[in-house]
Amino acid sequence: MTTPLLDVQNLRISFAGKSVVHGIDFSIAPGEKLALVGESGSGKTVTALSLLRLAQNATVGGKAVFTGVNAAERTASGSPPKAPVDLLSLPEQSLRGIRGRDIAMIFQEPMTALNPLFSVGNQIAEIIQLKQGLSPAECAQAAIKLLADTGITEPERRANSFPHQLSGGQRQRAMIAMALACQPRLLLADEPTTALDVTLRSQILDLLGELQRRNGMAVLMITHDLNLVRRFADRVAVMENGHIVEQGAVAEVFARPQHPYTRKLIDSRPQRDGLAAADAGAGPDAAPTMRAESLRVAYPVSIPGIRGWFKKGEFVAVKGASFHIPPGKTLGVIGESGSGKSTLALASLGLLPFSGQLQAAGQAWSREASRNKAIRRAVQVVFQDPFSSLSPRMPVEAIVEEGLTVHEPHLGSAGRRERALQALADVGMTDAQFPGLLQRYPHEFSGGQRQRLAIARALIVNPSLLVLDEPTSALDVTIQKQVLGLLQRLQRERGLSYLLITHDVGVIRAMAHEVMVMKDGDVLESGSLSEVLDTPQHPYTRVLVTAA
Repeated sequence: MTTPLLDVQNLRISFAGKSVVHGIDFSIAPGEKLALVGESGSGKTVTALSLLRLAQNATVGGKAVFTGVNAAERTASGSPPKAPVDLLSLPEQSLRGIRGRDIAMIFQEPMTALNPLFSVGNQIAEIIQLKQGLSPAECAQAAIKLLADTGITEPERRANSFPHQLSGGQRQRAMIAMALACQPRLLLADEPTTALDVTLRSQILDLLGELQRRNGMAVLMITHDLNLVRRFADRVAVMENGHIVEQGAVAEVFARPQHPYTRKLIDSRPQRDGLAAADAGAGPDAAPTMRAESLRVAYPVSIPGIRGWFKKGEFVAVKGASFHIPPGKTLGVIGESGSGKSTLALASLGLLPFSGQLQAAGQAWSREASRNKAIRRAVQVVFQDPFSSLSPRMPVEAIVEEGLTVHEPHLGSAGRRERALQALADVGMTDAQFPGLLQRYPHEFSGGQRQRLAIARALIVNPSLLVLDEPTSALDVTIQKQVLGLLQRLQRERGLSYLLITHDVGVIRAMAHEVMVMKDGDVLESGSLSEVLDTPQHPYTRVLVTAA
């Protein structure tokens, strides 16, 4: 058998005496791709960080035997040539030589991992100079070549760009270039595609696969995306609550999962459950909950040069979108970042100026805020990240009741509390399950529970339409399935209409009745779910469906 490149034995991790990883074992062969899979809180990210002792304030035990250190580093660490080293017991100075050169890491969110004060070229060149000792000119050229190798167009110009000047996919490619600067033997990739659109996700996976084959490196992929695992990995290890409950070849584990938790993850794909009643919908003559004709949204931008002194230019984010949403139906808007779908959602909420026609619940948005009270009650929103959309300073009672204080000010505190408890019960949260529920704060709940609170806040004023802006993209697969099931049940019981904004084709298949595909502000294709996704006409739609 091949000697493992990395052999982790009885890895234990604790914080302040509380154990979070409980004696796990796994190994990675040279050139192998291993996926470490599990929900948030399972311990997979802290496991990867602990291999390089990057988990702050963590107490780590066990062994992580690595055989991929070059001869110079082995000599510096005091080990004889060709001897493996234990990463968990190496002196910090020796481990510092291994980080970035023999073992590199791609972090989950490149915008926070990259330094905003330096260009991406300088940040890549810094790694090369530190690890390989090349001259500044040689480092700059090497950085440009690495950016070109990762598929970034105009690498010379992009090397001088700062992180905020790059798109999400370009930032992720820059992170990959930085990680591969010294051709490491092992790459730790922590959710490298989570924040990316489905087309970019596919491109990054192809890029990682090509670079892995070309350089012969091993990859430890940290993810909760099972489609990514099927496509990319050779083997998979499934983590639950700090334990590895199952591991083996990807094909074997997915075809014949042995552990109940593995089966639960595999069965957690979005499903179109309980929508038969909603599929019937309202009659063909029913007035739509929302209607838009030639909706156009533009932002003012500065014009360079003298012309900019006298007038402003404009960037058109939505270029004449037309749609209607019948009662009890869902319009799914899909597209990559920058397509204009979130701008469309904000205009639908009356939060952005627009031209064209837009009506909700039979009323058009007015430029005078005082005239929009009724329509604001009819159109509510559930945002992408429930942690940032809920005030950390307000208890659940104040958060859920807030809409009533505006739209039903005649209600007393007892009436508002009764309505709040009913709204929470409708989303599956009761005081029996969560003692002191109304007095708790958002940080005391999980991500899925916080999203239920956000839905309850929207429902309490009895709206007719909910704008759902990526409502499950920040959630694990099992929690995503629960929230989608909840939204389907509420639609069936209340006859709600949804404007669903997402880049996830699986969520569209589970929720939508009509689909609209957007790219660069244009509506490329629209129609029924089966027309758009099963028989797509536009090449871009076919790319989205294939990538999913």
